[in-house]
Amino acid sequence: MPPPSDIVKVAIEWPGANAQLIEMDQKRALSSIIREVCDGWSLSGSEQFALRYADGPQLYITEQTRGDIKNGTILRLAISPGRAARQLLERIQSHGIDARLEALKELAKLSADATFAAEFINMEGIGTLARLVESGTHFGEMLAFTLTAFLELMDHGIVSWDLISLSFIKQIAGYVNQPMVDVSILQRSLAILESMVLNSHSLYHRVAQEITVGQLIGHLQVSNQEIQTYAIALINALFLKAPEDRRQVSNEMASTLAQKHLRSIILNHVIRGNRPIKAEMAHQLYVLQVLTFNLLEERMMTKMDPNDQAQRDVIFELRRIAFDGENDPTGTEKRKALYSKDYKMLGFTNHLNPALDFTQTPPGMLALDNMLYLAKVHQDTYIRNHSTVMTLHYTLYCVFVIVANEGCNDYHPMFFTHDRAWEEFFCVCIQLLNKTWKEMRATAEDFNKVMQVVREQITRALLRGLNYSEILRLRQSERMSQDDFQSPPIIELRERIQPEILELIKQQRLNRLCEGSCFRKLGNRRRQEKFWFCRLSLNHKMLHYGDLDESPQGEVPFELLSDKIPVSDIKSVVTGKDCPHMKEKSALKQNKEVLELAFSVLYDPDETLNFVAPNKYEYCIWTDGLCALLGREMGSDLTRSDLDTLISMEMKLRLLDLENITIPEAPPPVPKEPSSYNFTYNYS
Repeated sequence: MPPPSDIVKVAIEWPGANAQLIEMDQKRALSSIIREVCDGWSLSGSEQFALRYADGPQLYITEQTRGDIKNGTILRLAISPGRAARQLLERIQSHGIDARLEALKELAKLSADATFAAEFINMEGIGTLARLVESGTHFGEMLAFTLTAFLELMDHGIVSWDLISLSFIKQIAGYVNQPMVDVSILQRSLAILESMVLNSHSLYHRVAQEITVGQLIGHLQVSNQEIQTYAIALINALFLKAPEDRRQVSNEMASTLAQKHLRSIILNHVIRGNRPIKAEMAHQLYVLQVLTFNLLEERMMTKMDPNDQAQRDVIFELRRIAFDGENDPTGTEKRKALYSKDYKMLGFTNHLNPALDFTQTPPGMLALDNMLYLAKVHQDTYIRNHSTVMTLHYTLYCVFVIVANEGCNDYHPMFFTHDRAWEEFFCVCIQLLNKTWKEMRATAEDFNKVMQVVREQITRALLRGLNYSEILRLRQSERMSQDDFQSPPIIELRERIQPEILELIKQQRLNRLCEGSCFRKLGNRRRQEKFWFCRLSLNHKMLHYGDLDESPQGEVPFELLSDKIPVSDIKSVVTGKDCPHMKEKSALKQNKEVLELAFSVLYDPDETLNFVAPNKYEYCIWTDGLCALLGREMGSDLTRSDLDTLISMEMKLRLLDLENITIPEAPPPVPKEPSSYNFTYNYS
């Protein structure tokens, strides 16, 4: 008869003694179990002891987290969090250097535990660490462990960052500004400054006085990508939190970000470096791209003042460059008539007063800025295409929104290759418009159709170069899902081919599981990133998995994965809040995004393998694939999207009487849904 579900069999260790094998009744108070364990080793004062995991992060077990204990877990009897905090605090304040170093080393490890952190903070431990840093007497390992413990303790959110002193900030900033400083100290210093800026409005001003973007540039030229990532993250934080009422600060920062020096360093030392871009770096580059684009928003939302002579002179300059000022009549009336004709040829709607064309926001004054840049920098292109320049701006505004709000890792290297990247992008699009016009053999009546195709070319591929014929094929494919294909024969054909397409998707999912995926260790933040890899055996009988020191490039061989689970032992797959590692969501500080990417494999006897997918695509691949593996129905949004895409493709082929052409072996990539079209960025 199987044991009750509230009984778990564990081993408990104590230094110098044989381990105790006990059946832990989860209904009993934890203090009662600890007392019984202490009695087994004749230890008095059980209230001074606690249980911790023997492996991994070695977290303390509390009444709130004890439900995570599984059969076969190895635990360790240890002194209680309060007692440990008190002892470490005393040792840190001792005069012995060796004792202090060992205490700080242990503190850096224990500070990740929320239970211990609360006890240490209640004893004014953070103030003690801050004073050690402010003293300036700690160096090397001792300082690195001090900063690590400080950052871990503050990350729990128990105390406010506003309590940090100016002396502490100056000391941390000093480590960042030093030309030669230990890498571990520099990493932690950059991370602490970033957290200060992001978590405290008042600290932003203090940090901004000590650290400038120019001072961080040097840290982008090193070979250590972690240092580069922390440096860009701090640049982003300073830019993101610049107060709106201090426009001068924002303008200065915008000017710094636009400098060729900074841009070229990011391009040559980060993007074009010899190392692959890791996920966190890609995210920070995306944030920087968004913040840079948002500098254009003010001009985009600014209307032209028709009475502003300086702005009107820009329009006169556009006309002069396009028509070279030839045959300017001397009479006022003749000049007005000629100018009106010229403005019409330039594509302006308001021929008599073209300034009114720039009163629509968006694109506002950004359109005028782009036109003037094109006319001065790419004069030949402007003269050849002047009649279409004006009409492209609203299309580019839509592209701007998409570029600035894509997925969290979708940075575009092209926007780091030029000092005036957006203006150059506009110039390229003008040439694309002209090329597409010729491909479509368009006339004046076809202008709106051409603009629609150009917009699709830009927004679908962002300069991947889809021509008119490729856009035409895509649009024909999309029509298969529209209302004009809802007749009974079409519906019948769709129902007939759906099972074979669904089977194709299942096979593709299983193939992806055989390739395997890399997952982040739950609970590990960016500063201590750990990974593990999981893949399905080629005969679909085993799930192989194991820990990795870093994210792999490509497949991981089976021999490097030390653990495995027979597929026959898998009982079910659960997702979201039903996962064991998500049940204590508040304690683990899980956010909604993590909850939506979580899934677990439950297998005999009562074990689980817990996952947090890196993104929604991988989540759907794995949950669908595991369901297919267990012979159960798949149902993710990704599956339905793949299914609709492939059915549409197959129906098009059959309806065109091209049944000799087969559909691809795997579904095409599913386009990501664009984010909401706004110009704010959620940094968290």
